[in-house]
Amino acid sequence: MGKISPVASKYIVHASINIEGVVDRPDVIGAIFGQTEGLLGSDLELRELQKSGRIGRIEVNTDTRSGKTNGSIDIPSSLDKSETAIIAAALEIIQRIGPCNAKIQTKSIEDVRVSKRNFVIERAKELLKNLMSNSMPDSQELADEVAYSVRVMEIQEYGKDRLPAGPAIDESDEIIVVEGRADVLNLLKHGFKNAIAMNGTSVPETIVDLCKKKVVTAFVDGDRGGNLIIKELTSLADVDYVTRAPDGKEVEEITKKEMHKALRSKISGEQAKLESTKETEKLNERSARIERRPSQYFKAPPRPQAFHRKPALYPEQKKILKEMLENLIGTRGAQILDQKLNTLGKVPITELPTTIKSLNNTAYAVVFDGVIDRNLAKAAEIANVKFLVGMDSKIGPNDTKVNVLTVSGL
Repeated sequence: MGKISPVASKYIVHASINIEGVVDRPDVIGAIFGQTEGLLGSDLELRELQKSGRIGRIEVNTDTRSGKTNGSIDIPSSLDKSETAIIAAALEIIQRIGPCNAKIQTKSIEDVRVSKRNFVIERAKELLKNLMSNSMPDSQELADEVAYSVRVMEIQEYGKDRLPAGPAIDESDEIIVVEGRADVLNLLKHGFKNAIAMNGTSVPETIVDLCKKKVVTAFVDGDRGGNLIIKELTSLADVDYVTRAPDGKEVEEITKKEMHKALRSKISGEQAKLESTKETEKLNERSARIERRPSQYFKAPPRPQAFHRKPALYPEQKKILKEMLENLIGTRGAQILDQKLNTLGKVPITELPTTIKSLNNTAYAVVFDGVIDRNLAKAAEIANVKFLVGMDSKIGPNDTKVNVLTVSGL
């Protein structure tokens, strides 16, 4: 039996199959060949087409559940469009497979060449993208890269301090003093061969000597560190001009345009020294204001609170309160007393917090059949009650201004 190579097939017929019974895969294939035999003429006889390799192997996948069989049929074809469509339509005439009723429905005809064409397009896009990203640079890029490499090679060590410098330090009447080696490299990249680095924040003797013989421009970063370097450099050496990189930027990272703009806007060394002095005076004046007004920045420690002395009870008063408390056991009630321990009123303990809040400084002590808690003690404080007497307490004697007494303390 013939078989089409997957590479040679142009179309694939996709069909679904539903069978009212249990059949095997060979039964389905036999029905396809048997029930289409002689239907389409000798030119489209499935057996002959398969022998000649114009249609491929018929793939049948089935799944049997609850006495019914469902599945799919795939037929590869190298016929033209119309012939393939006829084969696909012929599948739907099959109504029985073995002893069972069946229904075959063609779902689609897939053009294999379309999927191959889409793959080719996507792959071509990917290859072109890689080619463009790895393409050779243009002539200007090549020239810039070579020039940069040459300028980097021109950096040298100058003087006894072996400072990084450009090749034109000796022959140039003007030099540019920068902070580090990376600054010199950036200046060389943009054509400035008369730059020399301090290699730190301290001023080397080589820089001091050069400042005596040449016109010197100090080129520092646009940050606080740059200001400190200007202050030290102008105090130790004869600097003619001073300039800075744009605010927040370093000399090693600025562009050629920014570099030229900074050098054109340079100021004299005397002016830079004067600006530095004014800035120092402002800082000193600000510090003096802070020292004169320390209370604005530092809060005085809080005064310790005065010790609150709680009133004491005489032994006979404790005895009276203890008797009252014993009489209240099991009643879930409360007695409110004045300063002479006379009863002002009796209330249930459920109404005690509300009653205490409404006393308005008339109660001296409260005796009740219950447990003293923080909320009750807070209400007693507000009402200026001096004693709370209960069966037990959830708070300590130092947690409230009210005297807390229990059965064990009387």
